[in-house]
Amino acid sequence: MAEADFSKKEKNFYTDIPQKSEAFFLKGSNAYDWGMKNRLARIFSPRSGKTVMLAFDHGYFQGPTTGLERVDVTIRPLIPYADALMLTRGILRTVIEPSSTNAVVMRASGGPSILKELSNEHIAVDIEDALRMNVSAMAVQVFIGGPHETQTVNNMTRLVDMGMRYGMPVLGVTAVGTELVRDVRYISLATRILAELGASMVKTYFVPGFEQVAAACPVPIVIAGGKKLPEREALQMAHDAINQGASGVDMGRNIFQSDSPVAMIGAVRKVVHDNSSVKEAYQYYEEMKNRK
Repeated sequence: MAEADFSKKEKNFYTDIPQKSEAFFLKGSNAYDWGMKNRLARIFSPRSGKTVMLAFDHGYFQGPTTGLERVDVTIRPLIPYADALMLTRGILRTVIEPSSTNAVVMRASGGPSILKELSNEHIAVDIEDALRMNVSAMAVQVFIGGPHETQTVNNMTRLVDMGMRYGMPVLGVTAVGTELVRDVRYISLATRILAELGASMVKTYFVPGFEQVAAACPVPIVIAGGKKLPEREALQMAHDAINQGASGVDMGRNIFQSDSPVAMIGAVRKVVHDNSSVKEAYQYYEEMKNRK
């Protein structure tokens, strides 16, 4: 039986202090349930409203990508510097330490390899398995304009429905095939469709006129790093994207294929979270790279 409250201290209900109900910090996310918001707050820093995701899910269709031949060797040193890890469930279970406190964004679609038509993807992870692994979001590739456009849109909407049931955000990833033009018109079309159909956040490419893309998309956008660039150019891209409305970056090759991956991810963090200039971030990169 519970003990009665015999404290002689006078109760104080603070009747002069109204209870606060503050808006959630992340764009377009205020109407979500508590669990969904909590997961998003693991991915995006409540302090800056931004995220540095480290993408190393390339093997789900490319196999052992350069720099990812041994994820346990090349990626583990970078994990402390990332807000979120974008990966597959196979790598999560076999390589990532359960003591890791990073948010996990899990690749949840797949099927074809680079030898086949890439847009022929299906849902490849059951949401119950994602919940067992305590992931923060599930990522799905959507091929707007691709041969299997409707199928991949349906993959995303099915995940969104399941995610709403369990409080799991969905990252919609715009896929640009070789036959499609990567420009502001296409990126605006793709990102808006994904947001309209329920994605909690969208990953896409930085293009000239990106401020229009960000303005037209009602949910957070993170930019893909894409192919390996010289370090200063990659930092410039991240800087321009953040200044034009991106809520973060999801970089892979521009970090793990860098001459100094730890220095590079640190420099990216300075751009994303500290509003550092490209000059300051690149100087940091050079200093850390040359440190013995």
